[in-house]
Amino acid sequence: MKRYHTEVASIFDPAALARAVALLAAGEVIAAPTDTVYGVMCRYHDPAAIARLYEAKGRPPQKAIPLLVASGAQLAQLSAGPLPALAAVLVERFWPGALTLVVRAAPGLPAILTAGQDTVAVRAPAHAALCALLERTGPLAATSANLSGGSDTRTAAEVLAQLGGRIQLILVDDDESRTVAGTQPSTIVDLTVSPAIILRAGDLVQAVKPFLTGVSS
Repeated sequence: MKRYHTEVASIFDPAALARAVALLAAGEVIAAPTDTVYGVMCRYHDPAAIARLYEAKGRPPQKAIPLLVASGAQLAQLSAGPLPALAAVLVERFWPGALTLVVRAAPGLPAILTAGQDTVAVRAPAHAALCALLERTGPLAATSANLSGGSDTRTAAEVLAQLGGRIQLILVDDDESRTVAGTQPSTIVDLTVSPAIILRAGDLVQAVKPFLTGVSS
């Protein structure tokens, strides 16, 4: 595995954001804060970059990689065919936020991204600076910024402890307490079945449940 001198820079620094955009365009892997835990991410349509992400984490290849988007419009480009009506309802109510939606994967998504499955998990994070990055890069393949089997990372220091030397850049929130402290991973809702079901509970699970009751996906 290639080794790096891992840079650490503020996600609010325009120069650091430009650096992140350039690294991602070059097929590199970076880490950044979200509204839940820190994530490690790369271009979603670049199989070589996704392979580097798997390698950096030591992630088993049979585990698919979720996607981060800046908006519902970016979700539509990742889904096969029209989205179910419930998707628009949930996006309007809970995005950006800690809700992940599982939809049918658009044709052409790399098999290494979906682990050969016909579905993909997508979320819009409630972190303005990260969404600004996503607006510039488009959707990013992203998963928790830790070694496979390791604990979730809630500070840049924790990311550095686990992934230092394995990725080129860690973007850091200047006030990590406002974004990740005490939060859980996102709630996951599967929209590929009818009725839709909750695959993982998170902070939003009780708020989401009423939208799923008696609603066809």
